[in-house]
Amino acid sequence: MKYARLTKEQFEELHQEFINFLATQSITADEWTNLKANKPEMAEMELDVFSDLIWEGVLGQAKYLEHISSNSIHLFSLNDDHMHLIGIKINNDVDVTTKDGFNWLRENLMDDAVEFVQANKSYGEDDKLDKFNLIQQGASITKGELYEYMFKLIN
Repeated sequence: MKYARLTKEQFEELHQEFINFLATQSITADEWTNLKANKPEMAEMELDVFSDLIWEGVLGQAKYLEHISSNSIHLFSLNDDHMHLIGIKINNDVDVTTKDGFNWLRENLMDDAVEFVQANKSYGEDDKLDKFNLIQQGASITKGELYEYMFKLIN
């Protein structure tokens, strides 16, 4: 397995897609029930293959990631050959994960307590795996509105 198995909730959301996946494997509903009961390791393998297929598609379409912690924000633009990072560090006791803290940041972007950095990073051998690792560390796929706003502000 290259990525991570989807959660039960994700499988429930993708129920129809999973049925279609099993159909492409020529596995009927009865055969799937039998597989789960009599060959659980084979059923597990099918779940893993499906999970990887979903992750491949999602990671291939992702254009932006965000990771927000109490005193920092990491905004990533996922380009074809590299990632561009906008990092924002808050050097005081403001917690930007709260509404009040985020509002403070919006109103005080030019305060001395706010530091901006930018960097480019080339992908390793597998760009999707690099993106997946950031998600595993707490980043979320976004539409990039915060990234685009900050990019225009500092460039």
